[in-house]
Amino acid sequence: MNKCIAIIAGEPNSISSEIIFKSWKLKNQFIHKPLFVIGSIRLLNLQRKKLKYQIKIKKINDRFRINDLKGGELPVYDIEYNQKKPFEKISNKSNKYIFKCFDAATKFVKDKKILGFINCPISKEHLFKNKYQGITEFLSKKTGKIGNEVMLIYNKKLSTSPVTTHIPLSQVSKKISQYKIVKKVKIVNNFYKKIFNKKPNFAILGLNPHNFSLSKKSEEKEIINKAIKTLIKLKIKVTGPVAADSSFMIYKKYKFDVIIGMYHDQVLTPFKALYNFKAINITLGLPYIRISPDHGVAENITGKKIANPRSLIESIKFFNYIN
Repeated sequence: MNKCIAIIAGEPNSISSEIIFKSWKLKNQFIHKPLFVIGSIRLLNLQRKKLKYQIKIKKINDRFRINDLKGGELPVYDIEYNQKKPFEKISNKSNKYIFKCFDAATKFVKDKKILGFINCPISKEHLFKNKYQGITEFLSKKTGKIGNEVMLIYNKKLSTSPVTTHIPLSQVSKKISQYKIVKKVKIVNNFYKKIFNKKPNFAILGLNPHNFSLSKKSEEKEIINKAIKTLIKLKIKVTGPVAADSSFMIYKKYKFDVIIGMYHDQVLTPFKALYNFKAINITLGLPYIRISPDHGVAENITGKKIANPRSLIESIKFFNYIN
């Protein structure tokens, strides 16, 4: 039964419904597995009318069958949410609703109804209120996998992963460790072998500019070099420490598949400059596949019908690799 996928509608007052509708209209071009949306049917219909999409929505229940997901109507598992206007300002009002959507998705996974799920963007600041760094950490705790979570930003040409995620830059040096680098690289390596039957080639970045520090105990010497030696002993293909400022210029020459950075913006900034909406965010280390478009809620363009659905489309397409 678990040959289909679910899309969590995400923050109600965002571009989420727009990119869902745009993706659904193009479904015949790229959707090869049955899917359905988890969200409020009432609100989706309000937003559909506001955005003037000629899409029909049908309600499904938790006893759905694959045949219920076929046809031209967008299947939605309804999570009740009361909002009068199609779009409002983002606030804490929708938090309970969003958590219910995630609860429904994880239950469908547990019941082997779905392969995994995609969540459309949420506002971390409103939803988590500093309790979690992001969805990656939230789901790792929810599934009892704290410490195993890995953020992989994926494109078929190149992927990247930060050892630390949404933390202040001043904390990065204290949060990286030989153990953490080795563990995260092993998880990514196993993912590539399982999904793509491939041993990936890793570039491990240093932390300091040009991998140089006046300190006798630099992070490169004390942490990163030691992690690289351990990974080589494990017969994982790694190069490093690679200077961060040139890493995204030389990845083709050295045929890197994955660039491992020490902090979020060290790798996410150049990666997004290269791939823009053709990148997706995959959480590894969970008992299921979780993906999200690699962008935010875009509150400034909500309801304007100009949002780019490409990252959601790429998220859906990725499930074609999953059996």
